[in-house]
Parts: sequence; C-alpha cells; structure tokens
Amino acid sequence: MGIKSWYEANIMPRLITCACSQGQVMKRRAAVVPRARGDVFELGCGGGINHAFYDPQAITSYAGIDPHAGLLEGARAAAREKGWAADLRQGRGEAIPFADDSFDCVVCTFTLCSVNNPAQVMAELHRILRPGGEALFLEHGRAPDPAVRGWQHRIEPVWKRLAGGCHLTRPIATALEGAGFAVERLGEGYTPQAPRFAGWMEWGVARKFG
Repeated sequence: MGIKSWYEANIMPRLITCACSQGQVMKRRAAVVPRARGDVFELGCGGGINHAFYDPQAITSYAGIDPHAGLLEGARAAAREKGWAADLRQGRGEAIPFADDSFDCVVCTFTLCSVNNPAQVMAELHRILRPGGEALFLEHGRAPDPAVRGWQHRIEPVWKRLAGGCHLTRPIATALEGAGFAVERLGEGYTPQAPRFAGWMEWGVARKFG
C-alpha cells in the first residue's frame, strides 16, 4: 500500500469525522436532520454522525450509501447503537443503488463538496425521491465574499488532496435549484471559529415538485 492509499484509508477518514463533528457543526446538524420523515435515504452516511439527530418515531425506514468502507463501518456501528434496522451500502452518489421514487426524504450533509459529478448526484437524488419529497441539506461551499472566494480558489487544489476530494468553491442552494428542486433556505453564514475559506455554510430543504 502506497502512502496515498494508506493516508486515504487510515488518516483522512479520521480527519473528516473530526472536522464534521465540531460543536458549531453539530448545532447546525441539529437544526436540519431531525426534520427527516418517512422512508429516509442518507447520501454520504459514513461515520454515522447524523444518527444522534434522527427521530426514530418519525422514520419508517432508513437507508444510505458511502464510498468509503471504513466510514461505512462506523455508520453501521452507529445504527446498531441506536437500535434500528438500516440498509447501508457502499456506493457513490452518481449511481445510487435504489429504485425511482423510493424515498420520502433525503439527508445530505457535507457530501456534495466531495462528489465527482455534482449535477449527476443531484439528478440521482431527484430520481429516488417521491413526488413532493424533501432533500434536507447542510453543506459548505462557495462563499459570497469575493476576497474569501479568491482564497478558496487558491487553497482548493491542495485542500482536495488532503480532504478526500472536498471542494471549497461549489455553489449549494443555487445548484439544487438548477437541478429542478424548489429550495427553501433555512440559514446560511460563516461558521464561528472556523477559517472563512472553509466556513461558509448553507442549509435548507429542497423539494421535488409533485
């Protein structure tokens, strides 16, 4: 195993899990994830961080995918600890292994930044949602301030290599709108105590017309 493969298998998942479970980030998860209802699918479920915020009484079934085997084991452990059945598979958002109109709700937190083809992933989320279904999102991405965006573009090439392909400059709500969703913005802003180039976040509900 080369250094790159060893880093991606052993170090990178721990860094991502640590960064995505900081206090301010968890507060924002708590504002989004409990809205999940019905048959729920989570894109990028690895690590199982969101399990603490799901309301089992509101959820009929839970499924998810993640491309990273190690992170997926963490999600399975979190599901066992929560005491609920979960259909968790290794896979990528560009080809979600579930049928059309399978879910009432999609949960997507800090995942669209690292997929290979955001447009294809959003099309897949739209496909698996039932008419009237909701995609709950909490993502970091392109900042509105030109000076911060300049730093994002400068830092992104190195950042992607260290953070599992994570992009700093991708649009969030506007990209979901472009994919055919009706977006309700619940909040946006820089995360306190985080570097501004990585701290711009947007969260809300993207609905599939039904």
